[in-house]
Amino acid sequence: MTGTDVEVQLREAGLRVTRQRVAVLSVLHDHPHTDTDTVIRRVREVAGDVSHQAVYDVLRALTDTGLVRRIQPTGSVARYEVRVGDNHHHVVCRSCGAIGDVDCAVGHAPCLTASDPHGFVIDEAEVTYWGICPACAAEAAAS
Repeated sequence: MTGTDVEVQLREAGLRVTRQRVAVLSVLHDHPHTDTDTVIRRVREVAGDVSHQAVYDVLRALTDTGLVRRIQPTGSVARYEVRVGDNHHHVVCRSCGAIGDVDCAVGHAPCLTASDPHGFVIDEAEVTYWGICPACAAEAAAS
């Protein structure tokens, strides 16, 4: 995604285009499932001296406008991704913590049809699959 594409996304979401917002959104496009510390480090590599607070503020604004999704698998720090609006799920490695996207299992978002919604109007479901990634499985097999 180009810088111009990122600027268009920001404007369409009603956000001002700033150096920090462009840098954070660009980093998240290039590195899905990134934690805050990594976002800060990578933003500083491309945009110079940007404060922790500025990155936190940008992440909050991007999340609030729906440009970014915040996920936090059990036992993990919060991570951010730009794949939003499709109700996809995640697979997490129990060994190294790697995260991958998993499309909804079958049909049109079947996970949104709860067996008993208790009166709730459900608009999102979070499913996390846990296992061992191929790299960790190969390492374990070689040991």
